[in-house]
Amino acid sequence: MSSKPFNRGRWLVWSLYALLLLVAPWVWTSGLAQTMLTQMGIAIIACLAYNILLGQGGMLSFGHAVYSGLGSFLAIHSLNLVSAGSWHLPVSLVPLTGGLAGLLFAALFGFVSTKKAGTPFAMITLGLGELIWAMSLMLPEFFGGEGGISGNRVAGKAVWGVSFGPQIQIYYLIALYCFVCTALMFAFTGTPLGRMLNAVRDNPERVEFIGYDTRWVRYLAFMMSGFFAGIAGGLAALNFEIVTAEVVGAARSGAYLLFTFVGGATIFFGPILGAVLMVVALVLLSELTKAWLLYLGLLFVLMVMVAPGGFAALILMNLRLALLGQLRQIWTAYLALGSAGLTVLVGAGAMIEMLYHRQLNEALGPKMRFLGVTLDSSHLDAWFGAFMLASIGAVLFEWARRQFKLDWAKAQAAIELSAQRRAAP
Repeated sequence: MSSKPFNRGRWLVWSLYALLLLVAPWVWTSGLAQTMLTQMGIAIIACLAYNILLGQGGMLSFGHAVYSGLGSFLAIHSLNLVSAGSWHLPVSLVPLTGGLAGLLFAALFGFVSTKKAGTPFAMITLGLGELIWAMSLMLPEFFGGEGGISGNRVAGKAVWGVSFGPQIQIYYLIALYCFVCTALMFAFTGTPLGRMLNAVRDNPERVEFIGYDTRWVRYLAFMMSGFFAGIAGGLAALNFEIVTAEVVGAARSGAYLLFTFVGGATIFFGPILGAVLMVVALVLLSELTKAWLLYLGLLFVLMVMVAPGGFAALILMNLRLALLGQLRQIWTAYLALGSAGLTVLVGAGAMIEMLYHRQLNEALGPKMRFLGVTLDSSHLDAWFGAFMLASIGAVLFEWARRQFKLDWAKAQAAIELSAQRRAAP
């Protein structure tokens, strides 16, 4: 009888992940930081759940916020029943009611949507998402109308002093759910169903040929994704103590898609990076500039064109170079590329911010602050200076890009030559 070898690397990664979740609120102690950390934990579960469809199954869904959103509504109704004394359920288990709701609705809607694949599947999910959003305004008894449904997570007696009133207590509940759900979804990738889901993504005709029902595989994965999305929605209901129709809207579904792709849909930890970026963008970037949606759109287009594997693929590619001793050959090219790109970003950003200022804040006068510098949007010299900065940066970026391409090719050639030497007798 044989056993699998002890995987030290995997245990180290999971230990560091758990340690990071434990110490994060003690490193970032401000109220804003802890609020962002709780939202990151929720977003990690939601993006990983969505990636079961997109990355592992190749199913592009435009309405996955339906399952996290309906999970939020069922969870907030359950919380109100607990507060009223009608249900004797620990508050810590309320997110599971959201998960069961997500599973139930995924089983219902997935029975229809997973009968098709590819573009028809995407269009069906889009239609279902719009249908549920419209119903959220038509059924105020359940969805609460425009005001939504509110609740109070401090319900019942405190157990060992834990009432989930302080933000730090709700953070650790979300961190626990985040770690367990992440581990379960990672374990799912190694199951026969998870492997077959990858096969359905890559070659559905061959899967059908060897006797498997691809629609049934997609349907089971869809229900699995809906369950974890519902848990994320239930945690969001506990965190915010209010649920509105926004949680089932197209904007939320689009955010899951955009940031899962930007993080890296083909790699398991990619959606985790995307979830962190999503919270940073929605909380911080939206407060810093009114043009934040434009910047997100440009980032998405850039990632599709340059790095379709997302940030996770970029990290792994450079980690491979570092392990093989080739990263030092291209770090100067990286420095030049980053400096030129930053120059373009500053110049273009100045023009974008001045344009938005003239369109949206004209009553405040022509002057504005950008990166600590006062710009007068009514003077031509400010526009000319920003344009010249962006133009010079673009020229330098193109030169740096070509040099980086040459250095990257040399590093890859050195890796291939080293591999051939090791393989030679």
